[in-house]
Amino acid sequence: MVTLQLDVRHARHLAEQVPDPELPMLTLADLGVLREVTLTEDGTVVAELTPTYSGCPAMAEMRADVAARLRDAGYPRVEIRTVLNPPWTSDWITPEGRRKLAEHGIAPPGPAPRGPVPLTLTPTRRTVPCPRCASADTEETSRFAATSCKALWRCRACREPFEYVKEI
Repeated sequence: MVTLQLDVRHARHLAEQVPDPELPMLTLADLGVLREVTLTEDGTVVAELTPTYSGCPAMAEMRADVAARLRDAGYPRVEIRTVLNPPWTSDWITPEGRRKLAEHGIAPPGPAPRGPVPLTLTPTRRTVPCPRCASADTEETSRFAATSCKALWRCRACREPFEYVKEI
């Protein structure tokens, strides 16, 4: 049984180190999409991933990368499962992941919304601090960036553009 537990820990460690294909400075563990790694009685390593949103095009790449990493390490039977419940939330990004985003000029998300969303008839003003100079004098320039989970913003203080990971 000890060997089985060691194998599971090793398999999880390997899967945690896989970089996100869209944000390669983050690992799947940093992003919070790696849910579970287990080992079945027949020796199959089962890794469970949750997409950041249901249409995430990076999921196929994540599944392939985790499976390849585990097979390359000598695990002959690997199964990757997509888990949708509970849905991923940006709150699952680790503190280390948030630090890495900011370090790479991408504003990390704030807390995910909770409870009912209030109806307002006027635009809401969100403040996203600039990851370069920390100014709160910023503005959204596009709701979507290179990926659907990010938006484009610009800092009025340092005049630099930056991406922002949206709260989900």
